[in-house]
Parts: sequence; C-alpha cells; structure tokens
Amino acid sequence: MSETNTAAAADQSLFPTYARYPVALVKGDGSWLWDDQGKKYLDFMSGIAVTNLGHAPKQIKAALIKQLDELWHVSNLFHIPNQAEAAKLITDNSCADAVFFCNSGAEANEAAIKLARRYNQKVLNNGRYEIITFEQSFHGRTLATLTATGQAKVKEGFLPLPEGFKTIPLNDLDALKAAVTDKTAAVMLEMVQAEGGIHPVDPAYMKELAALCEQQGILLIVDEIQTGMGRTGKLFAYEHYGIEPDIFTMAKGLGSGFPVGAMAAKEKLREGFTAGSHGSTFGGTPIATAVVKATLETIVGDDLSARAAQQGDYLMAQLREKLEGNAFVQEVRGLGLLVGIECAGPIAEILNAAQERGLIVISAGPNVIRLLPNLLVTKEEIDTAVSIITELLEAKSL
Repeated sequence: MSETNTAAAADQSLFPTYARYPVALVKGDGSWLWDDQGKKYLDFMSGIAVTNLGHAPKQIKAALIKQLDELWHVSNLFHIPNQAEAAKLITDNSCADAVFFCNSGAEANEAAIKLARRYNQKVLNNGRYEIITFEQSFHGRTLATLTATGQAKVKEGFLPLPEGFKTIPLNDLDALKAAVTDKTAAVMLEMVQAEGGIHPVDPAYMKELAALCEQQGILLIVDEIQTGMGRTGKLFAYEHYGIEPDIFTMAKGLGSGFPVGAMAAKEKLREGFTAGSHGSTFGGTPIATAVVKATLETIVGDDLSARAAQQGDYLMAQLREKLEGNAFVQEVRGLGLLVGIECAGPIAEILNAAQERGLIVISAGPNVIRLLPNLLVTKEEIDTAVSIITELLEAKSL
C-alpha cells in the first residue's frame, strides 16, 4: 500500500469535515512542497495565507528550537517575557496599545466581539451589544463568529444562532446607516474579503464608515486574520485606508505555521478586559510567542510588506497582460499578494489541473481562483505560476 493510500485509510478515524485533495504533503522549503510520492509543487496557497515566510523558514525554526530547549508552558497566571515582547512588537508597529493572545483566528474574533460588548456594557454602561458585519465576510467557525460571517453555507445545521448580529451589503452606505441603532456596539469587517471572493473595501466607503463609527461612538473592528502580516503590502491592511480601528485581530501568518492568534485594541478598551473577564489556557505560551516574535522581527526588519507590494503588483500585472481577452476571465483583482481571478464559471477542475501540473492554488468561492504566494516569492516563481494558470485558462476559454 502506498503512503498516500495509508494516509487515506488513517483518515477513517477522522471526522470528514474537509474535502481533501488526494495528496499527502510531507516536506516544504520556501515556495516549494513535496508529496509522499516525491512530486514537487509550487505553493501559491501558503496554507491559506499562513506560511507568509515560506515553508520552514530558518530564522523561525531557530527561535522555536531555542524555546523548546528552555520552557514550553507555565500558564498565564505567571509573567511570560516572550508574550510581553511579542505584544510590544505588535503595538510598536500598529495603532494598538494592548494585545490578548489566543490560539486561532476564530478565537481572536471571539475576543474582539466579547471586548466590544463588555466595554460598552461594563465601562460605558450603555447596554449596547449588536455587531454589524457584511455579506460574503468570513470571521470563523465558532457559534458567534459563524453568526458574524456573512455566508449562509457556514450556518447550516447550527440553529439557533446567537443574537446580536446584523449582516448588510458591503459598500452600501444607506444600508449601514439603516442598520445602526442605539444597540450598535461595533462594526466588524475585513479590508479585503478573502474567503468571499477577494473584494477590497471601497476606500470612499471605508472613510464614511469610519467617520460614522466615530460620530456614533461605535467601535470599529478590523479582521486582519488573512490580510495581516504583510500579506497586502502593508503590515496590516487597514493602513491602506488611512484609518485606525479600535480593535483588530490576527492569526494565520502571525505564527508562520505555528497555531497562534491575537486581538489588539486601543488604550481606552483596556478597561473592558480586566482580570478574570477573559482568558485562554494556551494563549500566548512561551513557544507560541517566541514564534510570533521571530515572525514579526523578520517581516518588519526585512521590510517584507514593501516586498509583498512590489511582487503583488508584478503578479497582477502579469496576470492581466497574459489573460487579456480571455473570455472565461472576468477580472483580476486584489491587494499585495492576496490576488483573485474571477472567472465566468466554476473553477474546481482548474484547481485540480493546476495541481496535476505542480501548482497549488485555492478557490475564493466557486468562480474565483485565489493566489496566496509567500512574501519572499521570486519573479521567476511568479512567472512559472502565471504560465501554468494562463495555459489552463486559455484552454477553458476555447
């Protein structure tokens, strides 16, 4: 029995929550992956925007090994130096003043929702609890975050859902104004809807939304789980819009593949999370925050956000040039190295064909090819990926 078949057999002990490709990946280096049959793949998925520094980056590996030799876990009942240093790296390089560490993006968004409610109810004493979110958004798989998510498919079978969420169309100012009431605690959104089809927020709309939040005393929460850590050409995507959220969330690229999440907020919100009001057993362990430190030091120190902007411009320019006139391609859009190719029909078979050709890409909805190369991707690797994608889409348009 081959190793791939062995892996498939072992999966019988797992819940079938993932529609897995018939591939078992066993090794990674930079932009490249190898399966258990020795086949090599160019990775333009990055574990869904997780391995932003490529696979097995040496500087992160060194920090992890060093910490593994020293201390793994002690509980948040003690001071954890790595945690404090990692938090300072975030606050020094963002608009935030305080950070809470957790284990995932969903947990980070849960923390943001809880903080928004508790700040309004326990600090401001105004009783506000409603969160406004947007159609086609994605915020997680817990009951609260899937309720916040603006996609019906993730909610099926989980009724009743928690109350206190309103979902409206994105870039519709009238809908936003109509949704605001005296119970509105926060507005929560992604600067680029990634899972929802690679849709950047309209800058004019974002300006109006931020102004409305300020005027009405509504907290602005930005979900940076997929857009953060240099992915869009800035360390955080909100920087493109000239705004400062009250709260923003991180995960995915924050740990270079190690599971970690974080919620960051402005100074005024510190009162919302006092001792005992929220917590996480594994949030911000010495191991996790050693990885966060090394990741942030690398991205900031090597100015990889600027590199992502340059490489993203090159990727989109190449795609637009090569795909111009292709009847099956409707639009190439994105920000930095978060790029989508919207097609006139389903793209599942294109993803499979790309994989057969040695290129790993992912969807963002049924008709959008999503490209997420790491921040260190080379022009030669981009050219290789564009060549494969172009050939596949040319065949589709015939």
